[in-house]
Order: sequence, then structure tokens, then C-alpha cells
Amino acid sequence: MRFLDLAATSAAVGATSGRRAKVELLAAALRSLDPAELPAGAGWLAGELRQRQTGVGYAALRDLPSPAETPTLTVAGVDAAIDGIAAVAGAGSQARRRELLHRLFAAATADEQRLLVGLFGGELRQGAQAGLLADAVARAAEVPVTAVRRALLLAGDLRTVAVAALSGGADALAGFGLQVGRPLAPMLAQSAPSVDEALTATGVPAVVDVKLDGIRIQVHRSGSDIAVFTRSLDEITGRVPEVVAAVRALPARELVLDGEAIGLDATGRPLPFQETSSRAARRTASTTGNTRRATPSTTGPAPVAPAVLAAAESTGGQVLTPYFFDLLHLDGDDLIDRPGRDRWAALAGAVDASLLVGRVEVDDAERAGAAFAAAVDAGQEGVVVKDPAAPYDAGRRGAAWVKVKPRHTLDLVVLAVEWGSGRRKGWLSNLHLGARDPATGGFVMLGKTFKGLTDEVLRWQTERFLSLAVERGDWVVRVRPEQVVEIAFDGVQTSSRYPGGVALRFARVVRYRDDKTAAEADTIDAVRAIHAGRVTG
Repeated sequence: MRFLDLAATSAAVGATSGRRAKVELLAAALRSLDPAELPAGAGWLAGELRQRQTGVGYAALRDLPSPAETPTLTVAGVDAAIDGIAAVAGAGSQARRRELLHRLFAAATADEQRLLVGLFGGELRQGAQAGLLADAVARAAEVPVTAVRRALLLAGDLRTVAVAALSGGADALAGFGLQVGRPLAPMLAQSAPSVDEALTATGVPAVVDVKLDGIRIQVHRSGSDIAVFTRSLDEITGRVPEVVAAVRALPARELVLDGEAIGLDATGRPLPFQETSSRAARRTASTTGNTRRATPSTTGPAPVAPAVLAAAESTGGQVLTPYFFDLLHLDGDDLIDRPGRDRWAALAGAVDASLLVGRVEVDDAERAGAAFAAAVDAGQEGVVVKDPAAPYDAGRRGAAWVKVKPRHTLDLVVLAVEWGSGRRKGWLSNLHLGARDPATGGFVMLGKTFKGLTDEVLRWQTERFLSLAVERGDWVVRVRPEQVVEIAFDGVQTSSRYPGGVALRFARVVRYRDDKTAAEADTIDAVRAIHAGRVTG
């Protein structure tokens, strides 16, 4: 397939507003790809390179050669060229990479160059994200979209699923299953402003889990092999020896567990999220951990397991304790399609009580409210109300799990940053915040904030956003919309200042969310729903 035809499809999708029309365009392009071209071509249509690391940054995309007059590139040829760029290493690699990049761009027409810049820069805004591509794959292969989405969740790779669907149809998609050792997208929770509204979504009876303010972990065990993955499916096994030790001490041979890892102080109360996340990001041996056992409680973590303490003491590191709330696989048996009550019964039988998240069953709002109040009083983030009849809906944010927190929060994307003044002079300070717009694939600005930023965070974000800069001014630095930040606020108000017609009141930074991509940020529809008084984040 000509690369020009793929570039034309990308441009047409970007210029089209209707979802159905976008799907038809994408499906036609997928049908036109040769089987060998599908892994690269399907990814490009979703705005992603097959090669996760190319060594090409924003600076390398400036001063590019003039475009070619005649199209000569093919999908296979471009993919091979990007492979060559990504493989460059060693002495003189920067110059060699630049030479190969310029050779590719010199052979590309103007339309092809625009697609390449978007792909290398990671900011191809054409409104064709993974969800649309899943629909397009189903359309192109003439298979149920539910089969494509399920295979995508279990395989974790759009390219693999596209190849299977277009080469083997529904039978090939049915062959995807949970594979121990390969992470799958975790089940997510909707938000509600109160436990009463959460129960309206889940129904009763329900289960109320304590919502820990830790890092989401998915732990896979096969015999002596154990792997720990984050919410974004990054492997962190070597950074969390106490999690590995805790799971290794369990009697089961094969497990896939879903839970949180959290740092505790000497009294058993949770440490701030930033401390937990930093300890997961890098281990140090300069300090010894808080290794006292916490007081058992249904409103928070149980006593720290002996295996966790032993691992922490052997490394001289801080305790980062795992607490599990779901079991997806046990000794050869996949559980994701079983009701929650069955999975949780299996979890209780396979995992020591010291490693289980606090959980209570409720049949009315009064008991649910009491559980919420107890969790917050214990220093936890809130609760998650769950429907015990629901299966594990991997990668989906359905009504079966509903989180309730004691404040409004949204996960937004930083669009630009202003240079600070006074004490903050020389640092990037005031954040321009945007919500995702599913209709356009872009972002809608909701306001600015510099509240909640410590000196340490200011130093970090200055370095971070300069690395993402696409335009540096004397006052404002515009950045690639990649960094997600959790923002707390008091409400949403009508505003004629911003194009979305709404703005956040008293916005302040809670934390940066490196475990989330911009595609997972909250939408402008969610913000407008808060403004209308329907839901909260």
C-alpha cells in the first residue's frame, strides 16, 4: 500500500466529525493493507508508531528537508526506515539517526511529511484513538465489535488483534485468553458524589471496598516466576521486592491478582501518594522502613504480612505493602467472566487476610455511608462500591464499580505552562489545564492553576515541560498534551473566557499521574456533567 494513501486516510479522518464516517474510512484503509503491513499500518491509523522508542525528539523534527514532488514511499518501506532509525546506537548515533530521518523525510511528499511529524512527535490529532480503531477492525473483518474489544483487552496490543481479525476472523479472536505473565488492562471505576448515588448504579446488595491511595498493581505468578505491573502495564517487578515476597509466600502455583501497593507510617496510616509512588519508582538503601504492624481494621489495611517485612528488612528499604481486591486467574482457571462474589471467595481462599483490602457487604445506604466515613477517617482516599454479580470487565469503566471520594477531582492534561514571577521566577509555574474532547480528539481548556505546587514539584515540572515544549515564549511555554495531572476543585462555573463555556473553581494540584496517558484523561462531557450537578470525579 502506498504511504500516501494512508496519509490521505489520516487527513480525511481528522477532517470528519461523525464517528460512523471515521470508522468507514479506517476500515477501508485496513482492508487495503497487505497482511505484513497491518501491524504498522493499524498503529499509524491510531496515531502510534510500532516502534515504542525511536530516539527522535521534537528538536529533530525542525529544519526538515523540503517535501518530495512525487510519492514513492510504501507502508512497508516507511516501517523498515523507522526500524532502522530506532536501531541506531553507539558513538555517532545522533548524527546517523538525523541522516536516516532526513533521508526518509526527503522522500516524503508534503502530506506524507505531515503524517510522519505527527507520528514521531506523538501528537497526531485525527480523532482515531484505539476505541475507534477497534470498531474499524470489526467493520473491516466483518466480526462482532465485542469480539475485537475483548481480544484487545486480553492481548493488550491493537496491532496483534487487527492481524488476527483480518486474517482469521472471529475464530482467531476467540483464541485470545488471559495469559499469565502478560498484563491486561485493569477494570476501572466510574465516579459518584455519594454512596447513595453509587448504590443507585450498582444496586443492592453491594460490596464496599476501601479505596487506597497507592499505586495500582497487577501481579502475575507462574511457579517461581513473578511479575508486577502498574496500571499502565509497565513492569516494576525489580522495584517492589516486598510485593514479590508476599506473593511468593502464597500457596497457589498460578495467580493473577489485582490490587494496590501502598506505603504506611508507623501507626498503619497511609503515607502521601507521592511517597508511595516515588518508592515504587526508585529503591534506595539509605533508610530503614517503618516496619511496625498496623492495627487490624475493616476500614484500612490489615497488619503488614511477615513476608513483606522480611523483604523490606533484607533490602534496607521502605515498606511498600500490597493489598489485593480481585483475583483473575487461579491455578489454570480464568475467573474474569465469573461474578465478583465468586472471584472474591476464591481470593479469600488463596490470599492471606493480611494482604486483602478492607471490604464490607452492605444492603442499604446507611451501612455504605458508615463504611465510607470510616475509610476517610482512617486516612484512606474513599471507597469503591461494587456489584457482586458483575464479571471483571477488563479495561472498561462501567457502572459495576463506582468510586466515591470526599472531593471533586479530575484527571486533566497540561496544555501550556506560564513562567513564574517573584519567588517562582525561573520556574514554570501556572498550568493551563485541558479536558479531553472525544468528538475532536483534542483538548478543551478549563482554566489555570499554580496552587498545590511545592518547590520540589516546581523544579520537576520545569524540567518536564521544557522537554515537552513545542513553542517557547517569554511568558508561556506551549507543550505537547501528554502529561496528566490530578486536579481538585470546588466546583464548575459558567465561563465565557474559555471555548468550552465552563471553568474550574479554585483548582489545585493533587498529584501528577504518570500512570495515565492523555487518552485516559477525563472528558469535557464529564466536566459539563459536574456543572449540571449530575456526577462528580
